[in-house]
Amino acid sequence: MPIPGHIDPVPVERILAPRSDGRIDLLGLSKLDLRMALETSQLEPKQAKLRAKQLWHWIYNRGVTDFELMTDISKTLRPWLAQRFVISRPEVIEAQVSTDGTRKWLLRSDDGQDYEMVFIPDADRGTLCVSSQVGCTLNCRFCHTGTMRLVRNLTAGEIVGQVMLARDGLGEWPSQPEGRMLTNIVMMGMGEPLYNFDNVRDALKLVMDGDGLALSKRRITLSTSGVVPMMARAGEEIGVNLAVSLHAVTKEIRDEIVPLNRKYGIEELLQACADYPGANNARRITFEYVMLKDKNDSDDDARELVRLIKHYRLPAKVNLIPFNPWPGAPYECSTPERIKAFSNIIFEAGISAPTRTPRGRDIDAACGQLKTAAEKKTRAELDRLAEEKLAALG
Repeated sequence: MPIPGHIDPVPVERILAPRSDGRIDLLGLSKLDLRMALETSQLEPKQAKLRAKQLWHWIYNRGVTDFELMTDISKTLRPWLAQRFVISRPEVIEAQVSTDGTRKWLLRSDDGQDYEMVFIPDADRGTLCVSSQVGCTLNCRFCHTGTMRLVRNLTAGEIVGQVMLARDGLGEWPSQPEGRMLTNIVMMGMGEPLYNFDNVRDALKLVMDGDGLALSKRRITLSTSGVVPMMARAGEEIGVNLAVSLHAVTKEIRDEIVPLNRKYGIEELLQACADYPGANNARRITFEYVMLKDKNDSDDDARELVRLIKHYRLPAKVNLIPFNPWPGAPYECSTPERIKAFSNIIFEAGISAPTRTPRGRDIDAACGQLKTAAEKKTRAELDRLAEEKLAALG
């Protein structure tokens, strides 16, 4: 059945224009591609192999973006590199801090596209919420991001660049496995990660590489609204934790709030979860369930959710998410009493069902609220704000 509205289930990404200065961005390249970029620029193969290894260490272990600071590379080679290559970061247009410590960044790409990332600090962890697309194609009705049109996929460099930028801001270079503030990554920002599979996979491989950022795959969660054909590949080729935006237990309601359900129904989705490589009681699948008043929050809904999880024998937990309002939203949040009653039914069935504490609501950084401020402020206003911040720093 075709999905109505401005939804393209297989979006064709817009071609990225090359950098205006003609240089090649090394951020996001695999070890082999990094070496090949040097060889293509006429560096002798043996020399390219050595320099690629050095560059990798400076980029991903030490977070350096200036070739002049790479002390084990000869002084004569550094300007040669700077002339041909760049190690980028996303441009920060706006940075906000919530009263609860949550941070949100509005970022801009080289071709002028805006997207967001969020860092959520806790006592024992810090989670970075990473975007995979500019906009989104899914049109989930409870989600503010879903009201945007999809512009294009983010590149592997733009995805890993969000992690690098957060590490810059947190002062976490050189890379080290212990004592980090940024301990976890969730692919839960703008966009559907499995509609940008190759770039998401390549970026997360860089994040997990033991010679660089070295974040364990157990610390990374990929969230999908249910792109069933790509789920097995995600398990096999990426191998991170899986979260599924379920949000309803009947076809009628899920068709309404997650239109992708009209293409890949609940039964097909849950079977794909049951088949997900690596899922077990130690690595449970997380079902995300936004609580919408009088829509999906009844006792019967809770009991059906339990039945489905048990029917498919899923090693699962349920994250109950109080609906985060945004202007023009068609829903209200369930009452605290209703959420607690819903949670209790699931807990009593032996399935974990914690209620997620909303974070960053005051800066529109909570779940379902991400929508680039570029749609709320004119480009001129954003440029003026950026100039004022630079002047203040100066």
